[in-house]
Amino acid sequence: QVQLVESGGGSVQPGGSLRLSCSVSGDTIWKYCMAWFRQAPGKEREGVAGISTTGDKTLHADSVKGRFTISQDSAKNTLNLHMNNLTPEDTALYYCAARVSYCGSAYLGSHQWYRLWGQGTQVTVSS
Repeated sequence: QVQLVESGGGSVQPGGSLRLSCSVSGDTIWKYCMAWFRQAPGKEREGVAGISTTGDKTLHADSVKGRFTISQDSAKNTLNLHMNNLTPEDTALYYCAARVSYCGSAYLGSHQWYRLWGQGTQVTVSS
């Protein structure tokens, strides 16, 4: 029974920073291809960043490139998302997602590609 649990969300002012974490329990992260997604009310769920299984390759959406950084601590079975220079457009429910597959490269595909999801953590950016 694999479980993904996000944490680290909250409310910040524009220009602020947050660090999100996704704890993977019940299995090793080494057999998964993982990514971060987000969804704002009334909008489509979009991919934010993807990472290779070993964590050495990453891919970020154009909307967050240069501001967000995905990484993982394989020894701790944890996926992270460091978010800097946040704007109101970043307000959304952020999800950790995983595919039961080994990814030699980082991918940023459709949410339909992923089968395992966390409950999400809310990020609100407002003044």
